[in-house]
Amino acid sequence: MVILSWENQSTIVEFVLRGFSSIRQLNIFLFMMFLVFYILIVSGNILIVLLVLFNHHLHTPMYYFLVNLSFLEIWYTSNIVPKMLLIIIAEQKTISVAGCLVQFYFFGSLAATECLLLAVMSYDRYLAICQPLHYPILMTGPLCIRLAACSWLCCFLLTAITMVLLSRQTFCGPNEIDHFFCDFTPLVHLSCVDTSLTETIAYPTSSAVTLVPFLLITASYACILAAILRIPSGTGQQKAFSTCSSHLTMVTMFYGTLIATYLVPSADSSQHLRKGSSLLYIILTPMFNPIIYSLRNRDIHEALRKCLSKKPGFLR
Repeated sequence: MVILSWENQSTIVEFVLRGFSSIRQLNIFLFMMFLVFYILIVSGNILIVLLVLFNHHLHTPMYYFLVNLSFLEIWYTSNIVPKMLLIIIAEQKTISVAGCLVQFYFFGSLAATECLLLAVMSYDRYLAICQPLHYPILMTGPLCIRLAACSWLCCFLLTAITMVLLSRQTFCGPNEIDHFFCDFTPLVHLSCVDTSLTETIAYPTSSAVTLVPFLLITASYACILAAILRIPSGTGQQKAFSTCSSHLTMVTMFYGTLIATYLVPSADSSQHLRKGSSLLYIILTPMFNPIIYSLRNRDIHEALRKCLSKKPGFLR
């Protein structure tokens, strides 16, 4: 462990991420599995972004927000998985304090941004289903840009407050983090100075950017469900529900894994469970995003078919 003398104390400048296992054979299997998942996440979400960008009939509010979500998933996963793969296969378990804080900052900012984007997408579906005649007037292009920009900007600024408070902490050891990435709670536990101010600000802030969007999503879908039930025909109900089923599935997966991760007990016996549930929203949710939104989506199918049917220039 590298140490520096600072005000008669020894302050660490790097952490050790313990990862998953010390068994070599298991680590090789985990490396191959997570590498395949990472490739699928990046390629799948890039495909969604390119399909929307290069197909004008997909230039609608719903797909605009989907592009934001797909871009976020690429960045979100790339912030954690490459380092996690190095920990597993190369056993490069150390990470500098600065690097750890930066990883936490992007993790917290992107997770909070996803909460707000999911809430914005639920509002979009609410307007489309509950106020279809006014939808083109209400959900305009400039409004879409403002909603998305506010989601990104607000979350990055709010997380920056926690980041500044954490950066002012002194870490004197031990320097081991029993996780595969830098999260807020393990960092606070390793601090050797008073963290009450940091926790007092961080926990209400994180709760607000998580619970407020969830309540907005719940309210939106309550109105959507009421509107769908008022449709007289079963075919009409099915068509209306199909326009928001993909988003509802993503919301359920994302918030379900968050709840499973952060509401489990903090005892050592639950640490493996915490790591497993963390993998769900770091890897599985971003991987299923393009699958869920394209599986039963005729617009995406048509855009993909057109792209595949186009011949390269040298074959024309």
